[in-house]
Amino acid sequence: MTNDKDFADLAKQGSSGAVAEFWYFLRHNKKWWLTPIVLVMVVLSLLIFLAATGAAPLIYTLF
Repeated sequence: MTNDKDFADLAKQGSSGAVAEFWYFLRHNKKWWLTPIVLVMVVLSLLIFLAATGAAPLIYTLF
């Protein structure tokens, strides 16, 4: 029963991070079109987060 042994070996390994798993997904499934969408979402979420901090006056001058 090699499948059970393989499953047990995979269960013992530590989990990789979300970024590493996303990179693995992009590389092996050739979904490169997702990269700009994710980058824009990250930048917008960073701007929203910074708008709630003391950096708000600096961000508002950009727009």
